[in-house]
Amino acid sequence: MAPITHFTSRTVVLRERNIDTDQIIPARFLTTTQRSGLGRHAFHDWRRTADGAPNPAFPFNQHGNDPANDGAAILVAGRNFGCGSSREHAPWALLDLGVRAVISAEIADIFRSNALKNGLLPIVLDEAVVDELLDSPGLSLHVDVAAREVMLPDFRRFRFPLDAFAQTCLLEGVDQLGYLLKQRPAIQRYEESHHGQSHGERHHAR
Repeated sequence: MAPITHFTSRTVVLRERNIDTDQIIPARFLTTTQRSGLGRHAFHDWRRTADGAPNPAFPFNQHGNDPANDGAAILVAGRNFGCGSSREHAPWALLDLGVRAVISAEIADIFRSNALKNGLLPIVLDEAVVDELLDSPGLSLHVDVAAREVMLPDFRRFRFPLDAFAQTCLLEGVDQLGYLLKQRPAIQRYEESHHGQSHGERHHAR
């Protein structure tokens, strides 16, 4: 995972509410445990017409295969984004598509947890702010993870909730296991110190 401290990006807008994980990555594409390559299947049934051709009306098709390379790596969506099954492939697909953050008035808890574990930033803002963003696709937003803020082009700033542990993992570019591994030296020092104290107590007791 790459560290996320702050970044500026244009937005891609999906106004639909209740976008579930099967719409994000249809179940028939869950035959792999590899994260790379899933982006081409993200929103497949919306991005493709019945004959498999790109749907020109779908917002992501206006940004090529990698929205981030076209300056658009923030997805703004209707409320209750990521509902449905708990498949971790959903944030994998979005990340491989080039999405770095999802903004909505409501993000499903399990999707939010999976997103944070994989370096995708879920941002919940007040519905009035999200409605404004939904009405203005392509806005350039600045996201500051350290400050937990989103800044609009007119310099208005809006804070978003992010717990301290998830924030640390994002800033350091590690998942939960990576964070624990980074603490190994401190854990070893504690264990050695604790072992020494226990040995001394047993020796004293004799």
